[in-house]
Amino acid sequence: MTESQRSAGTRPQVSIRARKDRVSKYLFIAPAIVVVLALLVYPVGSSVFLAFTDKHLLRQTFEFVGFDNFAFVLSSPDFWSAFSTSIGWTIGSIIGQLVIGFLAALALERIPRMTGLFRVLLIIPWAFPPIVIGFAWKWILNDVYGFFPNLLTTLGLSDENISLLGTSHTAFWVVLVINIWFGTPLFMVNILAALKTVPRDQQEAARMDGAGSVKRFRFITIPHVKKVVGLLLVLRTIWVFNNFELVFLLTGGGPAGSTTTLPIYAYRTGWGLYQLGLASTITVLLLAFLLLVGTFAFKLINRWESEDAR
Repeated sequence: MTESQRSAGTRPQVSIRARKDRVSKYLFIAPAIVVVLALLVYPVGSSVFLAFTDKHLLRQTFEFVGFDNFAFVLSSPDFWSAFSTSIGWTIGSIIGQLVIGFLAALALERIPRMTGLFRVLLIIPWAFPPIVIGFAWKWILNDVYGFFPNLLTTLGLSDENISLLGTSHTAFWVVLVINIWFGTPLFMVNILAALKTVPRDQQEAARMDGAGSVKRFRFITIPHVKKVVGLLLVLRTIWVFNNFELVFLLTGGGPAGSTTTLPIYAYRTGWGLYQLGLASTITVLLLAFLLLVGTFAFKLINRWESEDAR
């Protein structure tokens, strides 16, 4: 504020404009804040609150039980069985999707023609909603009229039609393969986009220096795509670990609990046994585990970015 403005008792025009801009900024983001509060803060806060209660869906009243729910859940063999199934389901899915997606991206990068057509054809599984995927594969694998069991019988590879989703020895692996098939296109498309950013001059210089394809892949390609791959791994790990609909549509968590992951275990506890407090405890433990994994992964990605910036 200038001396003349102070003496005249007037406020500088720029200050008023800045205040209006600040107010308008908050007005513009206010709807987004309301949406975040409604869709994120309230559900998470509600789950954390109920995790410390004995809330039952058929009772209106409830009491605070402290950490009793956590002690009960953590001492339950069913919880650890579902947790180990979720770990196997997530690691198997992510490794399968990453390896096949990477190989498919490398192959597409070397195809000189019709790359767009192949990319569209390979991304088709990702384009379908999980409910369509679930019902389609249940029909294909049905042991009475399904295409695949009848094909095995016709080829003489099986004496009778087998129920791959109805047998505890095969259900988990079948669901895992379907999820790999479903999620691989996402890895493929993103890794292919990252491969396009690898400088050609570095590849040519390394080739002229006598570096083989393995060395060029290790020392040139991987450093350029590792941040994209790292971010994909974090996001897909969270999505796959939380995946509910695909497993539930295919097997419902069975047979004999062989495909019961933590989300299905929480669903059964809350909506099957009506133990909403215990179900909230399971979801809070799931959230804490994913936050731990996400924090570690993002620290690793930030370290990569710091190394690249040097």
